[in-house]
Parts: sequence; structure tokens; C-alpha cells
Amino acid sequence: MKKYCLDTSGISNPWGDLPHDIFNSLWENIEELIVKGIFAVTLEIYEEQLLIPNPLGEIIKVNKNTMLLEIGQDDWNWPGYIEISNDLNGKYNNFISEYTGRSPRTIGLNDMTIIALAKTLNLPVVSMEVSSMNSLTKRKIPDICKLENVGHLTFNELLRAEKIKL
Repeated sequence: MKKYCLDTSGISNPWGDLPHDIFNSLWENIEELIVKGIFAVTLEIYEEQLLIPNPLGEIIKVNKNTMLLEIGQDDWNWPGYIEISNDLNGKYNNFISEYTGRSPRTIGLNDMTIIALAKTLNLPVVSMEVSSMNSLTKRKIPDICKLENVGHLTFNELLRAEKIKL
């Protein structure tokens, strides 16, 4: 059963900051969650996550079927996802990087897919992005989540929610 929509930053940033060779037990717990299938991702986010170095990248790769929700699969509301995705992209197009000169300081289309998925599934997004809400021209994942009443968790909040301790 899916519990979270996992943005790439929600796992790649901690992976870089908390190396596997030092925090092995932490990553064993995260790998267990991946295998259990509690994370949902879009194709765009999955492809980003494949770039995470091994062994985590390999765990993601071999668990594609437990993580990836694809358009056309019968086991989830993909038509609703498309509708929500189109709505969000239209509503926030003034903030989307690909429409505003490709600024890395604002939200991108890939990020919008994970928010649309979370809204479709009524699940929180796990990311390590920090709010840009004080800006008139920029938005990040936590900002759009807040505006759309979608939950947002950091990696540490995910660890607390899953009762993972070192």
C-alpha cells in the first residue's frame, strides 16, 4: 500500500549527506520501505532516481514495479492524475521553470508530476526542498503542496513517521 510520493530530492539529498558506508542501518531501513512498495513515483521522477549512485540506485531500479505508477495501468486513477496534472500546470505556469526561462530556483515540470500524483492519491510528498513562498516569482514543492492542501514531509519527518531510528 502506497503511503508517500517520493521526490528525488527526498532521497538523493540525504543519500549524499548521510553516506551508506557510515549510516548503513538507516539505508537498510529505507531500502526495506522501497521493497515494501510504500513509495509512489511518476516516470519522470523514477528516471531521475535511477541516477542516484548504488547501492540505492540499484534498489530503486530493481523495485521499479513497486514504485512506478504509469499512465495506462489499471490499478490506479491515472485519468484523474492527468486531469489534476493539467490543472496544476495551468494554475502555476507562471512559476514553472520550463515556462519561465528554466530558472533552477523555481519548480520544474518533473516536480509538478509528483505533486499531481500525491494529490491524486491523497498522499504526502517527501522532498528536501525548502519553501520559496516569500518570492513573487518562485515556488518549490512545499509551496505548491501547501497551496493545494497536499502534505509535505522532509526526510527526517519521514523517518519519524516510519519510526526509524539509528
